Amino acid sequence: MKPTRSDRGPLAAFLSPALVIMLTFFVIPVIYVVVVSMLKWNGISAPTVVWFQNFEKLFHDKVFIRSVRNNIVWALVAGFIQVPLAMLMAIILSRKPKGWKFFRTVYFFPQVISGIALATLWRAIYSADTGLLNGILRAIGLGHVARDWLGTVETAFPAVLIYWVFYVGYYMVIMMADITTIDTAYYEAATIDGASDFQQAIYITIPLIKKTSLLTCVTLASVLGLRQFEQVYMLTNGGPANKTNTMVLYMYKKMQDSNYGRASASAVILILVGVIFIVCIRAIFTGRNEEAAAARKRRRAMK
Repeated sequence: MKPTRSDRGPLAAFLSPALVIMLTFFVIPVIYVVVVSMLKWNGISAPTVVWFQNFEKLFHDKVFIRSVRNNIVWALVAGFIQVPLAMLMAIILSRKPKGWKFFRTVYFFPQVISGIALATLWRAIYSADTGLLNGILRAIGLGHVARDWLGTVETAFPAVLIYWVFYVGYYMVIMMADITTIDTAYYEAATIDGASDFQQAIYITIPLIKKTSLLTCVTLASVLGLRQFEQVYMLTNGGPANKTNTMVLYMYKKMQDSNYGRASASAVILILVGVIFIVCIRAIFTGRNEEAAAARKRRRAMK
């Protein structure tokens, strides 16, 4: 139902606060960042227009290239490993097995703890001398495997990434809420037809949440993977040898060096990478279905 002329005034009144907030806290800052990315500016002296030189220097900076690569890996792992783990837990707990409320609380509990606190905890676990991980390895006779997990080039990035992957509670709760809205008649009919719990999950649950909570969780997880900062900053500060650096950490360090033009250029690239990820995710989850629906409509129209 299209709004009439008499409705346009109230609609504009309701939408204007959101529009003002969007312009003030998103559109204008993004435009400002794009403008600063074309300047050579230390925040004190007069800025000099250098156009795209900051971007050119970024693409010749091995540290920045590694940061982009790390962020892309982080986003892919978040979207296609962390979220599936959360979905598995949501499907299991949504069937309300014994003690499901306890496990739901346990899995969600880390989400109420500060990321800085969690990073500090895991820094202690990964410690070379007194860390819990190395202590367990020595206790079971694998002392030769123990090492400085955060200080070794080969293990630093996997160590930072792996601990974060298993914090699935946030996405689990979102998908559990969506699963509970599915009509139980689907499952009852499937049970009568002899479908197992696994088959019901594959052919009923996942398709029905694919375009709603699953799409939302994959998008959120990937975006959070692209903007990782506090965990890396607390655990390794980008080391060793910049192996764990991320785009936000790179931008932070450039701002510390008062190189605001280069920092803004890296922010622009981060925004573009995020947009590309969101577009690709939406294409994966909805593109083929929409194309098939459009093709069916065309065939009906031809008949």
